[in-house]
Amino acid sequence: MTRTITPRLRTLVLLLLAVTGALFAGAAPASAHAALTGSDPAQGVVVDRAPTQISLTFSEQVALGDGSLRVLDPKGKPVQSGKPANVSGTTYAVRLRAGLADGTYTVAYQVVSADSHPVAGAYTFSIGAPSRTVVSDTGAGAGGGAVGGLYSFGRYLSYAGFIVLVGGAAFVLACWRQGAGVRALQRLVVGGWLTLTAATLGLLLLRGSYTSSGELGDVFDLDLLGQVLQTKTGAALVSRLLLLAAAALFVAVLFGAYARREDEEGTEGTEGTAEEAAAERRDLGFGLAIGGIVVAAGLAASWAMAEHASTGLQPGIAMPVDIVHLLAVACWFGGLTALLVALYRAPADTPLGNGAVGRFSRLAFGSVLALVGTGVYQSWRQLGSWSAFTDTRYGQLLLVKLGLVAVMVGLAWISRRWTGRLAEPGATEPEPEEVAVAAAVPTGVATAESGERAAQLARQRDAIDTARRKRLRDADPNRSGLRRSVLTEAAVAVVLLAVTTALTQTEPGRTEQEARAASAPATGSPADSSGALTLDMPFDTGGENGKGLVRIDLDPARVGANEMHLYVQRPDGRPYDIPEVKVALTLKAKKIGPLPVAPEHITTGHWASSGVQVPMAGDWEVAVTVRTSDIDQVTVSKNAQIG
Repeated sequence: MTRTITPRLRTLVLLLLAVTGALFAGAAPASAHAALTGSDPAQGVVVDRAPTQISLTFSEQVALGDGSLRVLDPKGKPVQSGKPANVSGTTYAVRLRAGLADGTYTVAYQVVSADSHPVAGAYTFSIGAPSRTVVSDTGAGAGGGAVGGLYSFGRYLSYAGFIVLVGGAAFVLACWRQGAGVRALQRLVVGGWLTLTAATLGLLLLRGSYTSSGELGDVFDLDLLGQVLQTKTGAALVSRLLLLAAAALFVAVLFGAYARREDEEGTEGTEGTAEEAAAERRDLGFGLAIGGIVVAAGLAASWAMAEHASTGLQPGIAMPVDIVHLLAVACWFGGLTALLVALYRAPADTPLGNGAVGRFSRLAFGSVLALVGTGVYQSWRQLGSWSAFTDTRYGQLLLVKLGLVAVMVGLAWISRRWTGRLAEPGATEPEPEEVAVAAAVPTGVATAESGERAAQLARQRDAIDTARRKRLRDADPNRSGLRRSVLTEAAVAVVLLAVTTALTQTEPGRTEQEARAASAPATGSPADSSGALTLDMPFDTGGENGKGLVRIDLDPARVGANEMHLYVQRPDGRPYDIPEVKVALTLKAKKIGPLPVAPEHITTGHWASSGVQVPMAGDWEVAVTVRTSDIDQVTVSKNAQIG
């Protein structure tokens, strides 16, 4: 049989490699998670005349609400007119009122990307000349605050519930059928169902506030809930709830009719009756397996159809891959949890056999192979380049995840060694007669006592027998070693699940790098024909929230008076207000300077200074001192030709 299967497997592997090569060769740039890639007027520019509209271009299609695009004058009053609209492709615009006065205006946007994540930000431009502005908080509370924290926690619980529900049921059906009658495993799987159901309902209620105001008071706003139900994410959450109703029926049959048939195994009187009962058990188990796979795949699809896999590059391939990835995670992590419960909580009269442990070992190994294959594809799709591993937050989190997976694989190898030792001839389960010594009570005692006394003695014998079985089982060093390794695996899995949840809410590295490339002008060179100069300088003060980017725009970058705009951004590109920022210009070749520049704070992450004097042309050092706390400060510098 092996000789006929092996060539087929080889052909299948070669076919998969060929398809993979074609996918990688024909891939085109794409993204998930929307990012602002352009605007008109652009960030920080000074225009002579007031524009009639503001337009923003994103890396992908976004969903807009009535207040998604706002423009605020220097006094913080809105000056947009009408509702924002899609003008072309991924460009959206809102009209402005006529007769706008000179000064600095703030553009605030708050949209929802195609992969369901809220995206918010703000920037400034000026009409005539820059001015002070009272705008410091653009009100973009989407995705943050208490609601954002609750939403993230709800996502973590939903993943955990799904993993325990699917993995626990798979462990019972594929590895240990007798476990269907074990109360501890029943409580575990039902707990997974309850957790996933409660988390899904919570996410549905939080969704409206999460993508709009970020206020707890809006959680029970029925108008927001109605809007959520009309979105792709709302439909996915409702579909998940409907599938959970089918999952409840599956769990009821698994721990009801199926468990009773397993308990009745071996009690049939005649050979014909035993064969019929065995056939019924097989048919019911097969039906549960098919139904369980369908429901589990449907639940996994409720994530795939609404998140990273549903948008960007090759969604038709990415969504099935994501479903397989989630199912593999559930079988490995959820099955691991079920194994841990069985090792610690299985009753002595229903011991976890060595065969069940071996079957789970094979199931986990297959899951790891599936995770490797799907994980490689997902990583390539979301990153796109090796540099994204270290230059983006998504890549850094992915490296942490890969490290944790490597730790889990190492622990799984240790568990497989313990499993192999359990399967050795000298490490078999104790036979019933070895532990049932208490049953050898003289029958005369039982016959001499009343019926009640006999029943009491029988209960005592059962209790002694159970205690002896448990002691013998717990004293097995191989089983104890397996318990420890599985417990350690489960602990690492909890941390790994938290990192995975964070990954699903992080902008993919491919998108982040594309947005940077689209929005950043050439560093250290003229940004336009007027001779304006732009310098980007990353900084790290070493303290909490000490990393970011300083961008300096100097216009016209010539001898004489210049206009300087300074922007401070967090690593994810969001504007960042810091306690203090100072600039100094030095022309070392002529021993001029440092010439201090004290820019004035304009709005969040934006400082400006007019009349910055450059006395002569040369290779000037532009030094920026950034202070992010009372004690955390750093000076970064870059040279540029001015004049």
